[in-house]
Amino acid sequence: MDMKRKTSHKSVDSIPVNLDGLTPGDLIEIFRFGYQHWAIYVGNGFVIHLAPPSEFAGAGCASLMSTLTDKALVRKELLQEVVGRNRYRVNNKYDAKFPPLPAAKIVRRAEEKVGQQLAYKVTSENCEHFVTELRYGVAASDQVRDVLVGVSIAGLGLAALGLVGAAMVRKKKQQNQ
Repeated sequence: MDMKRKTSHKSVDSIPVNLDGLTPGDLIEIFRFGYQHWAIYVGNGFVIHLAPPSEFAGAGCASLMSTLTDKALVRKELLQEVVGRNRYRVNNKYDAKFPPLPAAKIVRRAEEKVGQQLAYKVTSENCEHFVTELRYGVAASDQVRDVLVGVSIAGLGLAALGLVGAAMVRKKKQQNQ
């Protein structure tokens, strides 16, 4: 089985979800408003994903409730229920960096976790970390890196604006003396 497929875009406009081209072990990136949720395809139309226990089917880890909890539940649900009307794609983005585990092992490891409550942290134990650990044996998340880079850049920008503002105030005070 070729586990090195990279990405392919799918969109859910009607039920049922098109399962053509999905292979057990594929990482599924789901585009929600303001964030991406991640699941792993395990076959027969089902995915396994990490979601806060208090949320309804289709809610993802980066939603509002996930910021208020330190636990998440491993769920097995139909892809169409998790995706809803959101756009999604297969995104095995780390295949060039980490060799994927055999599909049967990925699926077995995922199935063993269904129903378990796991620690959840947006920055280090989120839904992307969960699925990449299943596929590659390594927990990774670009979402976290991208957010941290964005926050750092924004912080530097605000600091620069503060320095410019302080310099302008100082200059104006000097001119008024």
